[in-house]
Amino acid sequence: MLSIHVARSQPQKSLHLLHLIKLFSGRACPAMSSVLQGFTKSLAMTFVSEIGDKTFFAAAILAMRYPRRLVLAGCVSALIVMTILSATVGWAAPNLIPRKWTHHITTLLFFGFGLWSLWDGFKQGGGGGSEELAEVEAELDSDLKANGKATKDKVEDENKKQKRPFLTQFFSPIFLKAFSINFFGEFGDKSQLATIGLAADENPFGVILGGVLAQLLCTTAAVIGGKSLASQISERIVALSGGMLFIIFGIQSFLTSVET
Repeated sequence: MLSIHVARSQPQKSLHLLHLIKLFSGRACPAMSSVLQGFTKSLAMTFVSEIGDKTFFAAAILAMRYPRRLVLAGCVSALIVMTILSATVGWAAPNLIPRKWTHHITTLLFFGFGLWSLWDGFKQGGGGGSEELAEVEAELDSDLKANGKATKDKVEDENKKQKRPFLTQFFSPIFLKAFSINFFGEFGDKSQLATIGLAADENPFGVILGGVLAQLLCTTAAVIGGKSLASQISERIVALSGGMLFIIFGIQSFLTSVET
């Protein structure tokens, strides 16, 4: 009798184990797919939004005048902080507003930004990003002229700071300058508003990861490539590509049912 009871209990234990595995995988797979979907959307959207943005050109120009690692650290830090703040606002929005409304607002934002980008693309010529680059360079030059001698003194101080410990260099004027230009340059920007809307409708963790990776790739390319790379970028192609991507996201969001 004992052997029969043991023989019967073994299949029951196996069934319980299979049930637990199915239950766990059923919960884990939607979570992973949600993170992956937010990651891919944020990566693509942020990349096409930032590749020809003012902050991209600012990073390229600053890298020509100051140590590259400080410029890269300042720009990337600012954009990472802005991405996290924007995603946090988007994540908190459904707690203040019904998810149905945040979903519809996000859909309208995608369509609005898509039409806006397409309109900008059709208005622009077929050349590179020389006009935007010249505009950003003129703004930075006016700032340098306003500071005058103080800027030269700061550059000399930076050369001395190269011999100091690595972490202390991040409190330098160059790091703070790169940080402030990119941080305040992103306020009210199309990519910031789109990140808020995306985080309200997608997994915020995936949105942050995708946004940070895209910011890192764009800024690194700007710092390494410098003015020569920035001048070769076609604002028309970037605007049209970004507009089409926003329209696609808008259609996908419109066709997606709202989870309450």
